[in-house]
Amino acid sequence: MKKLVLFISLFLFGVALIAQQNLTPELLLQMGKLNASGITKDGKSVVYSVRTYNVAENKKTTKVYVQPIAAGAAVENANANDLVPNNRISPDGKMSISANDIPVVKIFGKDIYPDLSKSDVMIYDNLNYRHWDTWEDGAFSHIFINKLDGSKIIDSIDIMATEPYDCPQKPSGGDEDFIWSMDGKQVIYVTKKKYGKEYAVSTNTDIYSYDIATKKTKNMSEGMMGYDVNPAFSASGKLAWLSMRRDGYESDKNDIIINEPAEKLNLTKDWDGTVTDFRWSNDGKQIYFLAPVDGTVQLFSVNDPSNTKKTPVIKQITKGNFDVQSMVGQSENKMVVTRTDWNHASELYTVDLTTGVLTQFSHVNDEKYAKINMSKVEKRFVTTTDGQKMLEWVIYPPNFDASKKYPTILYCQGGPQSALSQFYSYRWNFQLMAANGYIVVAPNRRGMPGHGVKWNEDISKDYGGQNMRDYLTAIDEFTKEPFCDKDRLGCIGASYGGFSVYYLAGIHNKRFKTFIAHDGIFDWRAMYGTTEEMWFVNWDLGGAYWDKDNAAAQRSFNEFNPVNNVKKWDTPILIIQGGQDYRVPIEQGLGAFQAAQLQGIKSKMLYFPNENHWVLKDQNGLVWQREFYKWLKETL
Repeated sequence: MKKLVLFISLFLFGVALIAQQNLTPELLLQMGKLNASGITKDGKSVVYSVRTYNVAENKKTTKVYVQPIAAGAAVENANANDLVPNNRISPDGKMSISANDIPVVKIFGKDIYPDLSKSDVMIYDNLNYRHWDTWEDGAFSHIFINKLDGSKIIDSIDIMATEPYDCPQKPSGGDEDFIWSMDGKQVIYVTKKKYGKEYAVSTNTDIYSYDIATKKTKNMSEGMMGYDVNPAFSASGKLAWLSMRRDGYESDKNDIIINEPAEKLNLTKDWDGTVTDFRWSNDGKQIYFLAPVDGTVQLFSVNDPSNTKKTPVIKQITKGNFDVQSMVGQSENKMVVTRTDWNHASELYTVDLTTGVLTQFSHVNDEKYAKINMSKVEKRFVTTTDGQKMLEWVIYPPNFDASKKYPTILYCQGGPQSALSQFYSYRWNFQLMAANGYIVVAPNRRGMPGHGVKWNEDISKDYGGQNMRDYLTAIDEFTKEPFCDKDRLGCIGASYGGFSVYYLAGIHNKRFKTFIAHDGIFDWRAMYGTTEEMWFVNWDLGGAYWDKDNAAAQRSFNEFNPVNNVKKWDTPILIIQGGQDYRVPIEQGLGAFQAAQLQGIKSKMLYFPNENHWVLKDQNGLVWQREFYKWLKETL
């Protein structure tokens, strides 16, 4: 009998081992992608959708669910979005607001010369002729107030008239850019009232109110010179928004502003951090917000002191090695949020607003996770060359064995001022990298938010300086571990991370055995001449390359220009480039590939003609993954 029990136990143990597998690109692509629509009108349930993808059929399927917050299973309901309050409808139900593209400026030859209707030409006499992944076609997104008869639109008014300005803001604005006032008498919207070159060099968006009765528009944020976005009303009708102080600095400290009658109240002015999102509490007495902190993104609260005249008090509600990705809505004393970490895609959680305890709410991918070996994630600190403590994340292969040696990858984050937190990427997925047998070292180098405003700002005009030394410190310190194979080190990154790869390729002194750069900056002069949002290069590089009296600009375009060190390249490199990336345009990847090829360096280029700064098409993404790991296998 004992032998039988032992046999059964061993058999079941063997089955469990067989059931477990490491993450693959195909499994990653099959993960359900959750998107929360909001809390139902009665405040008791959450509506969300889940998108899945079938690789063999190249087919996407989206299902909508409604799930009670207190307890209960998710129920599929194709019409569940109708249960969520429609913030496009006015409070009295008689009007709606919408955004539509309207022709404003003549760009096409056939419009300028009607007798040449077969011409195929675009004519520009100003900057911002293309943006992100789209050429300027003369159409601008405008806000319309629609008079309703039931659900039917019977009349519409363009509140932006013939202005060449956009709302929502392009390329990433949405419904949050235009809202109703609480009494339905005004529409509040975000736009940048600048055109052409002025638009390209400025970040100065403003908050405007349009009075329906008088048809007059007022600038609510006049005199505030940076980004002013995300207007939102409290239950009592107070207006708040997010604001950056300095024009031209897209990564400035983001503060929460309350529009008080006497003066604007900055709730986070004296707090050493930056806000990514906020929402009023249901009772309007405080504001909940998200912010990066120590390599994670957490939920915070700040009281509204405008009635009590007290100092704003900021409290961190959640803590842990995860990202609170978004706030879906408040239900009594709970906030429904989406949460990720490097082993788990987005899922719904409730946060107890008193204790900060998170409780998982949705379970979209639980069955898949049960069959996958998870990676160990470790939080470390190292001392930089200037004596600062720097956080770095280390992700280990599943079933890590410290007695073995592992090839190790240095990950370089983009931005450059983007938080390196516990995000879950379907491209740059650290669990997948670890599942392929690599240790990943991901340092929170200079320039990242979550470690104080100064740390965040120290990268501007110093692209090849301290943050590059931070990277080398991170990998050099880790090679002291006996399980790190220091003869098999790789370096990878995208965007600013791609720039970092190109730059490190010229100064690494044979540390690395392979490089991978995705949409990285290779030549700052060419970049300055072809990128679209000029405020970015002007602020972070210091100015134009022809300004010989500008010491910061000259240092950026010369000392910190990867192309100037290309003769020192000596390591295999994989280069990835999107054809519709107008932020880091195509010549950057082509130039780097050509330089490597002409010097006889083992190199390969993946060119995605119909992708922008990211790879958004599922099968293109699968090609990306397969080539990524094929390259690492060949070179590392």
